[in-house]
Order: sequence, then C-alpha cells, then structure tokens
Amino acid sequence: MIGISKLYLGTVEPSDPLRYGRDSKKLPHHLLQFSRDKKPVVVWNVTKRCNLRCLHCYADAGKGEKEISLKKALSVIDDLSEFGVPVLLFSGGEPLLREDIFELIYYASKKGIRTVLSTNGTLIDRDTALRLKDSGISYVGISLDGIGEVNDRFRGVKGAFEAALKGIENCKKAGIKVGIRFTMNKRNVSEIPKIFSLSEKEGVERLCFYHLVYSGRGSSLIDEDLSLEEKRKTLDYIINRTKELYEKGLKKEVLTVDNHADGPYIYLRMLREGNPRAEDVLRLLKMNGGNSSGERIGCISWDGSVYPDQFWRSHLLGNVCNEPFSKIWTKSPFLEKLRRRERYIKGRCSRCRWFDVCRGNFRARAEAATGDIWASDPACYLKDEEIGL
Repeated sequence: MIGISKLYLGTVEPSDPLRYGRDSKKLPHHLLQFSRDKKPVVVWNVTKRCNLRCLHCYADAGKGEKEISLKKALSVIDDLSEFGVPVLLFSGGEPLLREDIFELIYYASKKGIRTVLSTNGTLIDRDTALRLKDSGISYVGISLDGIGEVNDRFRGVKGAFEAALKGIENCKKAGIKVGIRFTMNKRNVSEIPKIFSLSEKEGVERLCFYHLVYSGRGSSLIDEDLSLEEKRKTLDYIINRTKELYEKGLKKEVLTVDNHADGPYIYLRMLREGNPRAEDVLRLLKMNGGNSSGERIGCISWDGSVYPDQFWRSHLLGNVCNEPFSKIWTKSPFLEKLRRRERYIKGRCSRCRWFDVCRGNFRARAEAATGDIWASDPACYLKDEEIGL
C-alpha cells in the first residue's frame, strides 16, 4: 500500500510515526503501515457467497461454501485481539450476505480492533448503513471498476453501478468514512479520470487504486494487465490528479495497492523534480518496508483456512478451527522462510537496490506468472538503470 497523498504531498512526515514509537497498538490508523512490531492486519473472507460475478475476483466468489460458525468466529476474534491484530477487514464474497456480520463487527470493535468492511456496496441501503455505524465499523471500502456500464460489465450484473453509488450515499449519510476501490487493467484504465471526478462529486474521502493480481478469476486476466509503460503513465496520472485536488483544497487520501514498485517510482520522480522532501519520502518507504505478505498482512478464509495474504491461496498455513491464528502465524515454517525472503529471491529482484523498500513485490503474482514463488514479479515496471543494474 503506497500512500500517494502521504508521500508525494507530504500529509505524513517521518516524525509522525516516530512520535508514537511505531507501536501498532498506539499508532493512529493512517500510520499503521509504518509500525515496527509487524502485527498483521487480517483480511477475513467471512463468506464465499456473492451477488455479483466480478471478472477479477481473487476469491472466485459466487456460490456459498461451508462457513465457520458464529461461536467459533467469536473465539477467533478473541484470539486476534489478544494477539494484537490492529485491523480486521471483513471481506468475501460479499460480507453483507453473512447474516451475523453485524455481530462480528460489533464484537471485534468492542475488543479494540479497528474494523473495516470491503464490499461491492450494492446491498447498503439506509438501514444497513445505520446498522454498520451502530456496529462500530471504522471504514467502508466500496469497489467500483468504472462508471455505469463499464462497471456493470466488469462486475457481471446490470445496475451494480447505481446500487453501489447508493451504497456510498447511504454510508455518508450514516456518518461512515467511505472510499472507492478500483482494480486497474486494460479494460478500465481509461475510467480513472472519471473515478476522480466521481470522488469530487460524491465527496468520497479515499481512493484506492489496485494493481491487478493474478489470483482466482483474476488469473484469466494476465493478458489484460497494464503494460509496464502503461503502469508508469497511469501512476503519473494518479499523482498529478491527486496534486490537482490538493491545490483545489480537496485533500483526499489517495493510495495505490499491490505493487511496491510505486514507492521507488515516486521517490525517483521527486528527485528529478528537485523536491526537497524526497529524502523524507525514502525514510517513510523504508519504515513501510515493502510487501508484507505473511508478516503484516494475513488472511482467514470462510472455512477457517489461513493464508499469507488474501490473494495467495496456493499455500495453506493451517486452519483456525484446529488451532489459533496466533499459533499458526508464529509457528509456520513457510512463513518463517517468507520472512527471510532476501535469501531466496531470484532474478532482477535479488539485485535491486530498492529491495528494502519493496521486498520483492508480490510473491503471489510471481508464482502465478512463472510457477516459482521466488521469481521476480513481472509487474515491476522500473527500468534496469532505475534499480541499479
């Protein structure tokens, strides 16, 4: 997760996380990525059921599969709380199709865990928004992949765009912080300017632009990923448009997700521009530490299975129905190796001067593209001279 507004526009300075000692329990939510103790944010896919059929769905959601019981789910939250998990992100499928989702959110919130909902937004009517607010939800991220018919074609159901817009409106009326999540690919990259315009019109506070990960149904979209040059141009556009918003007094939080090459790219651009904050940005990137699959992010699936992150389901670590998440997370031989990845990474990544701020980028994408979890991530668009080769 690379904060465009935090880094390029200076909404966060290196002194900000240092002031809190970089302890995940003490850091405000907007600084959690700079924590030192590496307690994981947990993405919990609480159901595989979904009312849409998105082309890029990493969970291959649709029809339901066996879900862990409410009783067991509450005991999992107990363990996550005791372990020190700072954020619990409820996802799916569509998490609002799980009947006890409000109880899960409420229980986790009362345990001191910041709760976040990742949803397609189409089921958030006025009453649902009010229930989410009363349950203690901190943030709702609503997925849109274009405007109107572009979104509906991508998400497989006509009318999904208008329903999601209504969901955004209902969240805002209920006093819930809401953001848009957008997955970039060749089919919808031209929609990014419209998404920025929509965020202005609707007063959306946060925009997250996701790089495509080749997982689940997204595996069939490898050829639809942006070219390396398109990635560079798109990131430049996102940076420029964010700057324009700030100059207009619209200080939205804008981030890119799932490609840590974005960090060095921003730093190198700031150097070219003679930006005096460039070295501060490098310090923040080093605090962030790059890809954190199996370290500062983990995943629990609908059946209790635990994975290194929500996209990487080819490596089962254990199941919370058999042993606590905290034990799985601290005892897994696979994770122990992943956390020492600098010993195993191959290719360009192994020789890259930005390894400490990227850490080899996305292992799930490398494995999907090459069959080797230690191969270089093919989505890295930095040129050889930029990475020191």
